[in-house]
Amino acid sequence: MHGERHHSPAAERNGPPIGAALQRLLPDRGLLLEIASGTGQHAAFLSEALPGWQWQPSDVQAAALPSIMAWCEGLERVRPPLLLDVLDESWPGVAAQLDAIYCANMIHIAPWACTAGLMQGAARYLAPSGLLITYGPYLLDDEPTAPSNLAFDADLRARNPAWGIRRLTAVAGLAASAGLQLRECIDMPANNKLLVFAPNHPPG
Repeated sequence: MHGERHHSPAAERNGPPIGAALQRLLPDRGLLLEIASGTGQHAAFLSEALPGWQWQPSDVQAAALPSIMAWCEGLERVRPPLLLDVLDESWPGVAAQLDAIYCANMIHIAPWACTAGLMQGAARYLAPSGLLITYGPYLLDDEPTAPSNLAFDADLRARNPAWGIRRLTAVAGLAASAGLQLRECIDMPANNKLLVFAPNHPPG
Protein backbone atom coordinates (compact mmCIF):
# COMPACT_ATOMS: atom_id res chain seq x y z
CA MET A 1 0.00 0.00 0.00
CA HIS A 2 1.30 3.46 -0.85
CA GLY A 3 -0.66 5.18 1.91
CA GLU A 4 -4.05 5.59 3.49
CA ARG A 5 -7.10 5.80 1.24
CA HIS A 6 -8.96 9.00 2.02
CA HIS A 7 -12.69 8.74 1.44
CA SER A 8 -15.22 11.23 0.05
CA PRO A 9 -18.88 10.18 0.32
CA ALA A 10 -19.74 12.64 -2.48
CA ALA A 11 -17.19 11.05 -4.83
CA GLU A 12 -18.72 7.64 -4.11
CA ARG A 13 -22.24 8.91 -4.88
CA ASN A 14 -21.48 10.88 -8.02
CA GLY A 15 -19.08 8.39 -9.59
CA PRO A 16 -21.72 6.23 -11.37
CA PRO A 17 -23.64 9.11 -13.06
CA ILE A 18 -20.37 10.79 -14.09
CA GLY A 19 -19.06 7.49 -15.44
CA ALA A 20 -22.20 7.01 -17.53
CA ALA A 21 -21.84 10.53 -18.96
CA LEU A 22 -18.15 10.03 -19.79
CA GLN A 23 -18.95 6.77 -21.58
CA ARG A 24 -21.38 8.69 -23.80
CA LEU A 25 -19.16 11.72 -24.38
CA LEU A 26 -15.77 10.12 -24.99
CA PRO A 27 -14.50 7.85 -27.80
CA ASP A 28 -13.36 4.29 -27.12
CA ARG A 29 -9.76 5.16 -26.27
CA GLY A 30 -7.47 8.02 -25.42
CA LEU A 31 -5.40 9.73 -22.74
CA LEU A 32 -7.21 11.70 -20.03
CA LEU A 33 -5.72 14.12 -17.50
CA GLU A 34 -7.69 14.52 -14.28
CA ILE A 35 -7.17 17.88 -12.56
CA ALA A 36 -7.68 18.03 -8.76
CA SER A 37 -8.01 14.26 -8.25
CA GLY A 38 -8.48 14.71 -4.49
CA THR A 39 -8.90 11.36 -2.74
CA GLY A 40 -8.32 9.37 -5.93
CA GLN A 41 -11.74 7.69 -5.87
CA HIS A 42 -12.79 9.15 -9.21
CA ALA A 43 -9.52 8.04 -10.85
CA ALA A 44 -10.08 4.50 -9.61
CA PHE A 45 -13.79 4.25 -10.44
CA LEU A 46 -13.98 6.24 -13.66
CA SER A 47 -10.90 4.65 -15.20
CA GLU A 48 -12.64 1.29 -14.78
CA ALA A 49 -15.66 2.69 -16.64
CA LEU A 50 -13.42 3.68 -19.58
CA PRO A 51 -11.45 0.51 -20.38
CA GLY A 52 -9.78 1.93 -23.50
CA TRP A 53 -8.38 5.00 -21.74
CA GLN A 54 -5.14 5.84 -19.97
CA TRP A 55 -5.91 7.97 -16.89
CA GLN A 56 -3.45 10.57 -15.55
CA PRO A 57 -4.44 11.79 -12.05
CA SER A 58 -3.03 15.00 -10.57
CA ASP A 59 -3.49 17.33 -7.63
CA VAL A 60 -2.08 20.65 -6.43
CA GLN A 61 -1.56 19.26 -2.91
CA ALA A 62 1.32 16.85 -2.35
CA ALA A 63 -0.59 15.44 0.63
CA ALA A 64 -3.27 14.11 -1.75
CA LEU A 65 -0.91 11.95 -3.82
CA PRO A 66 -0.53 9.00 -1.37
CA SER A 67 -4.32 8.54 -1.21
CA ILE A 68 -4.58 8.67 -5.03
CA MET A 69 -1.84 6.03 -5.28
CA ALA A 70 -3.56 3.86 -2.68
CA TRP A 71 -6.92 3.96 -4.48
CA CYS A 72 -5.32 3.25 -7.87
CA GLU A 73 -2.84 0.59 -6.80
CA GLY A 74 -2.82 -2.28 -9.29
CA LEU A 75 -4.79 -0.37 -11.96
CA GLU A 76 -2.51 -0.66 -14.99
CA ARG A 77 -4.17 2.10 -17.01
CA VAL A 78 -3.89 4.68 -14.23
CA ARG A 79 -0.56 6.52 -14.29
CA PRO A 80 1.23 7.70 -11.13
CA PRO A 81 -0.29 11.00 -9.96
CA LEU A 82 1.37 14.30 -10.82
CA LEU A 83 1.78 17.35 -8.62
CA LEU A 84 0.10 19.96 -10.81
CA ASP A 85 -0.89 23.59 -10.31
CA VAL A 86 -3.21 24.89 -13.03
CA LEU A 87 -1.72 28.39 -12.56
CA ASP A 88 1.68 27.24 -13.85
CA GLU A 89 2.63 28.31 -17.38
CA SER A 90 3.48 24.72 -18.26
CA TRP A 91 2.31 21.52 -16.63
CA PRO A 92 5.40 19.32 -16.02
CA GLY A 93 4.86 15.63 -16.67
CA VAL A 94 1.72 16.15 -18.78
CA ALA A 95 1.74 14.66 -22.28
CA ALA A 96 2.06 17.20 -25.10
CA GLN A 97 -1.41 16.33 -26.38
CA LEU A 98 -4.40 15.09 -24.40
CA ASP A 99 -7.65 13.56 -25.63
CA ALA A 100 -9.60 14.74 -22.58
CA ILE A 101 -9.22 16.75 -19.39
CA TYR A 102 -11.58 16.05 -16.48
CA CYS A 103 -11.94 18.34 -13.48
CA ALA A 104 -14.51 17.77 -10.72
CA ASN A 105 -15.34 20.08 -7.83
CA MET A 106 -12.37 22.42 -8.20
CA ILE A 107 -13.86 25.57 -9.72
CA HIS A 108 -15.87 26.52 -6.63
CA ILE A 109 -13.18 25.50 -4.09
CA ALA A 110 -10.35 27.52 -5.63
CA PRO A 111 -9.69 31.19 -6.42
CA TRP A 112 -11.24 32.41 -9.69
CA ALA A 113 -7.77 32.64 -11.24
CA CYS A 114 -7.60 28.83 -11.13
CA THR A 115 -10.57 28.58 -13.50
CA ALA A 116 -8.71 30.81 -15.95
CA GLY A 117 -5.60 28.66 -15.51
CA LEU A 118 -7.63 25.51 -16.17
CA MET A 119 -9.11 26.94 -19.37
CA GLN A 120 -5.77 28.23 -20.66
CA GLY A 121 -4.04 24.95 -19.88
CA ALA A 122 -6.79 22.97 -21.58
CA ALA A 123 -6.41 25.12 -24.69
CA ARG A 124 -2.65 24.39 -24.68
CA TYR A 125 -2.80 20.64 -24.16
CA LEU A 126 -6.04 19.36 -25.72
CA ALA A 127 -5.91 17.65 -29.10
CA PRO A 128 -8.08 19.37 -31.77
CA SER A 129 -10.82 16.81 -31.13
CA GLY A 130 -10.27 16.76 -27.34
CA LEU A 131 -12.75 17.72 -24.62
CA LEU A 132 -12.54 19.51 -21.29
CA ILE A 133 -15.20 18.17 -18.92
CA THR A 134 -15.91 19.90 -15.60
CA TYR A 135 -18.28 18.77 -12.85
CA GLY A 136 -19.80 20.68 -9.96
CA PRO A 137 -22.43 23.24 -8.96
CA TYR A 138 -22.95 26.37 -11.08
CA LEU A 139 -25.24 29.38 -10.87
CA LEU A 140 -27.48 29.77 -13.93
CA ASP A 141 -28.94 33.08 -15.08
CA ASP A 142 -32.22 31.50 -16.21
CA GLU A 143 -32.76 29.08 -13.31
CA PRO A 144 -33.41 29.75 -9.61
CA THR A 145 -30.56 28.48 -7.45
CA ALA A 146 -31.41 25.47 -5.29
CA PRO A 147 -31.51 26.33 -1.55
CA SER A 148 -28.84 23.69 -0.89
CA ASN A 149 -26.48 25.40 -3.37
CA LEU A 150 -27.18 28.84 -1.85
CA ALA A 151 -26.27 27.48 1.58
CA PHE A 152 -23.18 25.74 0.14
CA ASP A 153 -22.08 28.95 -1.58
CA ALA A 154 -22.44 30.93 1.66
CA ASP A 155 -20.44 28.28 3.53
CA LEU A 156 -17.66 28.32 0.92
CA ARG A 157 -17.36 32.12 1.02
CA ALA A 158 -17.29 32.08 4.82
CA ARG A 159 -14.40 29.60 4.72
CA ASN A 160 -12.50 31.54 2.06
CA PRO A 161 -13.72 34.75 0.36
CA ALA A 162 -11.92 33.70 -2.85
CA TRP A 163 -14.11 30.58 -3.12
CA GLY A 164 -17.75 30.27 -4.19
CA ILE A 165 -20.09 28.72 -6.73
CA ARG A 166 -19.42 30.38 -10.08
CA ARG A 167 -21.87 31.71 -12.63
CA LEU A 168 -21.99 29.39 -15.63
CA THR A 169 -21.93 32.34 -18.06
CA ALA A 170 -18.73 33.61 -16.40
CA VAL A 171 -17.07 30.18 -16.65
CA ALA A 172 -18.09 29.86 -20.31
CA GLY A 173 -16.77 33.38 -20.93
CA LEU A 174 -13.35 32.51 -19.50
CA ALA A 175 -13.34 29.36 -21.64
CA ALA A 176 -14.19 31.37 -24.76
CA SER A 177 -11.38 33.83 -24.10
CA ALA A 178 -8.98 30.85 -23.94
CA GLY A 179 -10.32 29.41 -27.22
CA LEU A 180 -12.76 26.83 -25.86
CA GLN A 181 -16.46 26.58 -26.65
CA LEU A 182 -19.15 25.28 -24.27
CA ARG A 183 -20.71 22.37 -26.17
CA GLU A 184 -23.00 20.81 -23.57
CA CYS A 185 -24.41 21.47 -20.11
CA ILE A 186 -25.69 18.22 -18.61
CA ASP A 187 -27.93 18.08 -15.53
CA MET A 188 -26.51 15.77 -12.85
CA PRO A 189 -27.83 14.61 -9.45
CA ALA A 190 -27.75 16.89 -6.39
CA ASN A 191 -28.04 20.12 -8.42
CA ASN A 192 -24.70 19.64 -10.17
CA LYS A 193 -23.82 20.07 -13.83
CA LEU A 194 -21.35 18.44 -16.19
CA LEU A 195 -19.95 21.04 -18.61
CA VAL A 196 -18.34 19.95 -21.88
CA PHE A 197 -15.92 22.31 -23.63
CA ALA A 198 -14.10 21.78 -26.94
CA PRO A 199 -11.35 23.72 -28.74
CA ASN A 200 -12.91 26.39 -30.93
CA HIS A 201 -11.15 25.94 -34.26
CA PRO A 202 -11.54 28.43 -37.09
CA PRO A 203 -13.30 27.00 -40.16
CA GLY A 204 -11.23 25.85 -43.11
